[in-house]
Amino acid sequence: MTRTASQTRRVVAVAVALVLTVGAAPPAAAASAGQHADRADFTLTILHNNDGESQLLGAPADPDYGGVARFATLVRQLRETERDPANAGAGESRRRGVLTLSSGDNFLAGPQFAASLDKGVPFYDSLAAGRIDYDAVAIGNHEFDLGPDILADYVSGVPGRPPFLSANLDVSAEPALAGLAEQGGIASSTVVRQRGEQIGVVGATTPALASISSPRDVVVDPDVRGAIQAEVDALTARGIDKIILISHLQGIHEDRALLARLRDVDVAIAGGGDELLAADDDPLVPGDTITRDPQTGEPLRYPLYAVDAEGVDVPVVTTAGDYKYVGRIVVDFDARGVVTSVAERSGPVRVSGVGADAVRPDPVVRRQVTRPVEDYVAGLQARVVASSDVALEGRRDPGVRTRETNLGNLLADALLDAGRDQADRYGVAAPQVALQNSGGIRNNALIPAGSVTELDTYAVAPFANFVAVVPDVPRAQVKELLENAVSSAPAADGRFAQVAGVRFTYDPARTAQQVDDAGTVVRAGERVREATLDDGTVIVADGQVVDGAGISIVTNDFSARGGDQYPFRGLPFTSVGMTYQQALLGYLTEELGGRVTAADYPEGGEGRIVRIG
Repeated sequence: MTRTASQTRRVVAVAVALVLTVGAAPPAAAASAGQHADRADFTLTILHNNDGESQLLGAPADPDYGGVARFATLVRQLRETERDPANAGAGESRRRGVLTLSSGDNFLAGPQFAASLDKGVPFYDSLAAGRIDYDAVAIGNHEFDLGPDILADYVSGVPGRPPFLSANLDVSAEPALAGLAEQGGIASSTVVRQRGEQIGVVGATTPALASISSPRDVVVDPDVRGAIQAEVDALTARGIDKIILISHLQGIHEDRALLARLRDVDVAIAGGGDELLAADDDPLVPGDTITRDPQTGEPLRYPLYAVDAEGVDVPVVTTAGDYKYVGRIVVDFDARGVVTSVAERSGPVRVSGVGADAVRPDPVVRRQVTRPVEDYVAGLQARVVASSDVALEGRRDPGVRTRETNLGNLLADALLDAGRDQADRYGVAAPQVALQNSGGIRNNALIPAGSVTELDTYAVAPFANFVAVVPDVPRAQVKELLENAVSSAPAADGRFAQVAGVRFTYDPARTAQQVDDAGTVVRAGERVREATLDDGTVIVADGQVVDGAGISIVTNDFSARGGDQYPFRGLPFTSVGMTYQQALLGYLTEELGGRVTAADYPEGGEGRIVRIG
């Protein structure tokens, strides 16, 4: 947006404010107040998605919907329709452009992305992104979950090499990413040309990246607003008067708050929150519902609007993830680059394989991506990674959510082993204690003695939870963590911990600890009576903390961020580049040599957690 255009937008906004009685004016109202032309000068359709997260084969709850092969077909169909001047709506320009954008989290650790890691570059997810033919892609947090080198592999393997954007990331200290940046594959912004128009696209990534992923030496600028505005200003200085923001800030409400401090952004495409914005009559994937505003309780409509720093209404959109929807926003501009209206057909378009809106899977994606991934996932079920001499207890109650179990011990041992193996690589203290919340143990079954398959490891540990080391935890806080683990006993609760590197006793008849949502202990617990590290170091004796050095703890990033009310209270932690499923798989195959013995993992556990009283 040029300065002249920006001033014009303020004049339009003021004019509308004089006419309307309440609230901010959407661009359509601005058009009626300040524009008299029958048609827009340029109509831009933006097709968008976010949080695909390697759900290549179909929607998790219903494979008849979603799926990247159907998604690619639908994008192609919508692109062709929107480009055709014959399909211009009332007031729209016959000079039309279409952008296809992603707001990040394009891949995610799990069984489907494991197929890509097994295959190598180009990843299946990269091939799918190339077939979708994005014009630009924002960098999300999950792109770093397996470290910067895997992100570089993903980016380099995308056919067509669309730019990956983030204005607040400095990748220069990571050689593989720095090389891509030198080639223009990673940038702060880009300019896309459509029908003689130059459209600027700026990217941004959550400033919380370092605490929720594994960016290693990537530097994250916490001043997201400043980084974005600098790029926008550079674009407007070049005379570019149409600017789109694609960001992955973890939720659309973050984008709306940010836009209040920005100027000259015309449309914002948010990612990370998985919100579903829609009208009541929009076809949705069965089971999906329109997200409601957390403050008002009202359903969130497509698009939302945010008032920017100059009083201009900016449309803000997002979609639910997993390739279930293609977002479509159709925006009209006047000759000065001012947004004049948003078409009524804007909204989420369901990706369906059944019914009247069904689309056929893209044959290239089907051949190159989904068929081999399907075969790989089927192979996980057939792939034996270990043999167990003993049944492994993963049931919840009685089981992992009420007491120590041998499967819980196995997973905790895997965390401890992974944390120690990766400590030097990530520059963290080798952990002494492992803590795994039982809510993250999901198979809810007894794995019988005999073969353990790779798919079993995903059933036990399915989440994208990463092994995280929290160094130098004060001993009093270690006791609080253990108190949290047993605070609901004897009731079954996902906060009950499975542990390694420590043994402790607790008395459920004593006072249970209470913690608020910020992790502050509002009532001290008295249940943990004794706690001793495997090397004999006493942490708690007769319910009292024994003074001494802090303890390095390995857990998962969910718990490290305070999940299940674990009172880490913002202590810094480092994700060490692998999921807890990968840690479990590696421990079974490498450390245990493919055999789980009854001596190491007896039924009922080995006395790491003892209930007394």
